[in-house]
Amino acid sequence: MPLLQNILYKVSIKALVGKTNVEVSTIAIDSRKVEAGGCFIAIHGGAQDGHHFINAAIDKGAIVIVCAVMPTQIHTGIVYVQVDDTATAAGKMAHAFYGEPSKQLKLVGVTGTNGKTTVATLLYKLFTSMDVQAGLISTVCNIINGELIPSTHTTPDVISLNQLLKRMVDAGCTHAFMEVSSHAIHQQRVNGLQFAGGVFTNITHDHLDYHKTFDEYIRVKKSFFDGLSDATFSISNMDDRNGAIMLQNTKGDKFYYSLKSIADFKGKIVENAITGLQMIINELEVHFRLIGEFNAYNLLAVYATAICLGEDRQDVLQNLSNLTGAEGRFDYLLSENEAIIGIVDYAHTPDALLNVLSTIKKLQKGGEQIITVVGCGGDRDKSKRKLMAAVAAEFSNKAIFTSDNPRSEEPASILQDMHAGLDAEMQKKVLTIIDRKEAIRTAVMLAKPADIILVAGKGHEKYQEIKGERFPFDDKEVLISVIKELKK
Repeated sequence: MPLLQNILYKVSIKALVGKTNVEVSTIAIDSRKVEAGGCFIAIHGGAQDGHHFINAAIDKGAIVIVCAVMPTQIHTGIVYVQVDDTATAAGKMAHAFYGEPSKQLKLVGVTGTNGKTTVATLLYKLFTSMDVQAGLISTVCNIINGELIPSTHTTPDVISLNQLLKRMVDAGCTHAFMEVSSHAIHQQRVNGLQFAGGVFTNITHDHLDYHKTFDEYIRVKKSFFDGLSDATFSISNMDDRNGAIMLQNTKGDKFYYSLKSIADFKGKIVENAITGLQMIINELEVHFRLIGEFNAYNLLAVYATAICLGEDRQDVLQNLSNLTGAEGRFDYLLSENEAIIGIVDYAHTPDALLNVLSTIKKLQKGGEQIITVVGCGGDRDKSKRKLMAAVAAEFSNKAIFTSDNPRSEEPASILQDMHAGLDAEMQKKVLTIIDRKEAIRTAVMLAKPADIILVAGKGHEKYQEIKGERFPFDDKEVLISVIKELKK
């Protein structure tokens, strides 16, 4: 077991009660997970303040308390460490407790509004296809050398994150690829980690329920790159209007990828079809199995990252050309007689939905209808509901508004907010069916041969969250089942 002094060595201490030459069995930020001989770090979270649970942690066996405010009651035999910011301290302490695992990996963080999951997943698939032992931390799942570990957050809490990285090191991984959410950056969950590089995909309207303003959202994303060391590389999307801003203050090497501008990694779409993308990347022509302009950007980001990690460009493109994307990201299927195309996508922002629908429009060959099933999540940024509704109505022949994850809100209220974004002409193209399964069923019933059905918003999720409870629900399974039933 490590000594307290060894896991505090990077932490700035304001005050200390007791000695630091004690052994620490575990480290926790949740008092319920404290074990005998452990250390409890009292973090002030969005919903609760860990300082209120200090006594509970001591009752569970904590012998070390790390806090921003010293408690009025000091227990004999307990070491109290006062710091300015317990969230900052937690990152440094967790990293040290688990043996600084990120230093033993080539760790790449991927951040942005859209594309994080696809880029991180493709990087994992690419490197494992080239016989590199690697790990993945993503919204869909975490993977260590092929072993799937369920994922609960885009970026895990600081303790779980370092545990995962330690498991990767112990399993022999040399590389790790992880999504870095804006919440994780703001809450300092990645603090203390040593990254080999960072990737920026794009930034659009999202998470304003948390960040309040778009400028603050940008600032938080940018702070990830600001904090990278001079030994790192940073890769950014030159075609995003904030792409250059993201890397303004980064200390390491800067690289850009683009479809439209001069860049270090330049791509051009030759053909975009249901069979995949034909692209030229830095003068080499390659066919990829992924579809759509947004995936062209994702592929460029992956290619750029692999080159920055020292891989051979021919090997990278050859292996990348055979890969499929992440589950629930433009996940398409054909009915048995190829009468209709079904697409399931995680698109839950106006920009992501626009990207998917624009891609589908480019796949149209004639008079095929686009039928979109979409909703908006409850207890989240309400301002995007009107925007998503307008995108769905404008770019679809028929849109069916339905329940997504309503959480604590009433689904009818969410759908009412969506309808507020439509003019009279748009309203004529929209049906409202609260029950998501019935909405998907109706879309399939309306579909004629060659029509395209998009089910958007939930992607890989296997549940629907209603009034604090998660009920089993898989968009792709439901869509496949209904198509088999109705389109034999």
